[in-house]
Amino acid sequence: MALDVTPEEKAVGQANFDRVAGELTRRDFMKSLALTGTGLAVPVTAAVLFNYDPKVTEAKPVKAALIGTGDEGGVLMGEHDPKSVQIIAVCDIRPSNLERIFKGEPKGPRKGLNFHYGRAATKTIKQYRDYKEMLAREKDIEMVIIALPLHLHAAVAIDCMNAGKHVLCEKLMAWDIASCKKMIKVADEKDVALAIGHQRHYSTLYAHAQEVMTSGVLGEVRHIRALWHRNNTTPLVDDKGNALPGGYKDGWRKFVPNDPKPKKEIEEDRKAFEALLKAEKQKPEKERRYDYLYESFAELCNWRLYKRTGGGLMAELGSHQLDACSIFLGKVHPLAVSGVGGKFFYTDEREVEDHVFCTFEFPGKHYDPKKPRYKDGRPVDNDIVVVTYSSISTNDFEKYGECVMGSQAALVVEMEQSIQLYKSADRKTAVGVTSVADGKPVLESGGSTPGVDRPAAVASGAAGGVSKGYREEMNHFAYCVRMWNQGGSKEDRPKLRCPGRVAMADAIIALTSNLAMQTHQRIEFQDAWFDAASDRTPEHDVQEKKNA
Repeated sequence: MALDVTPEEKAVGQANFDRVAGELTRRDFMKSLALTGTGLAVPVTAAVLFNYDPKVTEAKPVKAALIGTGDEGGVLMGEHDPKSVQIIAVCDIRPSNLERIFKGEPKGPRKGLNFHYGRAATKTIKQYRDYKEMLAREKDIEMVIIALPLHLHAAVAIDCMNAGKHVLCEKLMAWDIASCKKMIKVADEKDVALAIGHQRHYSTLYAHAQEVMTSGVLGEVRHIRALWHRNNTTPLVDDKGNALPGGYKDGWRKFVPNDPKPKKEIEEDRKAFEALLKAEKQKPEKERRYDYLYESFAELCNWRLYKRTGGGLMAELGSHQLDACSIFLGKVHPLAVSGVGGKFFYTDEREVEDHVFCTFEFPGKHYDPKKPRYKDGRPVDNDIVVVTYSSISTNDFEKYGECVMGSQAALVVEMEQSIQLYKSADRKTAVGVTSVADGKPVLESGGSTPGVDRPAAVASGAAGGVSKGYREEMNHFAYCVRMWNQGGSKEDRPKLRCPGRVAMADAIIALTSNLAMQTHQRIEFQDAWFDAASDRTPEHDVQEKKNA
């Protein structure tokens, strides 16, 4: 993120954050629940930070099903905790995905169900090609985890909620905002829990970063720079090394019709898909399974490349980081967005942008909504935080992350794994926390600041890195499900960390950004878009304005 930071300066920045976050956490828990009757501090675990009791689900694990066993489903299963979430059924229309969800991968985050349950898992965990059949047969399912292509989220989640199941759905919440509002309506009507897997809401690293932000030690924040750059392109060539039409493969273009060396499982999936498609098209239209009716096998495999099935870079990547920026700023909604995006590199059939560049205007803590933004052509003094976001597919020179710049200090989050804190432009001096008369913490320079242990919840996870929040996300949701199913008043239920209404705001940010790029205009966000009871959506309003 900060290109000219030396390894020594980075170490100083990480130590600064550990020291300041640790001190703030210690003060907070000293005031509340951190001390036991014996005077010993309670470890600052994810359960403590996010207010759930793992003993509740460990005593009786929540029975769960997974719909969508591809890449993201594999990550979730790799990180799930069988002591709290017991997988009893999985569903996918691709044979290779069903096989991989059990076997996992030799290296990487997709450990597979055999890793958690043993090789006998393939016999005890039921496998389905049709999720409706699974819902009808597996009566013991309490919660459903959905990790399907974006355009299927709403319809499948609604079917599951209508069947009385609690739903944890992968982000983005839905393909459009009208669908998000339908999901929220059904969850309310059926009185089931609906949460969306924006894992930064469950990341202990981001929880401590937010704590530092909320404390005010950064001063007045005016700018956040967020980016997610990557380059996983692979030239497409024949056996002799000659370039083939279509140019490149990448992480989103997994099936290429003219690939001279298609993977065996791809060919097996294609045959299975074509057989299902043929069978479905022979049925009366009202009986057809919509999720089989992709326009082609390529669309099934490469759904992120098409506007009918995916939401592009802002939905898949940008939503994570704008979610983080919103959390940093107090979970506020943005005021406006403008942007430029395009297909600047790839020459294949993809319809989504491969480069996006967006600028957002967020309200600061002193923002006055009654003030005009401009008067007589001149800007009016108001508290605006400018957030810039870029995502490019052809250059990974910088690590992905967020850089928050305040009047007193800067905070840099890298790859969801580390945070550095610097006092203004000073990257060499150790800082700690001191207090002034009004009790607000401020940064104090100098190596004399007492050291504080790295916060327990930020410490490395079992896999050797900081947890990205997947396990915490599922454990917290399972706890909420268990408490909901025990009955009692709605007021006594635990609060979801990323419920539908919160996740809809993330979807509005991402999808409105797409509209801003497509229509080449600055779009102001409307309060009615964020109201689940309102019929107004950005898609409708922007199109209506364009037609006016």
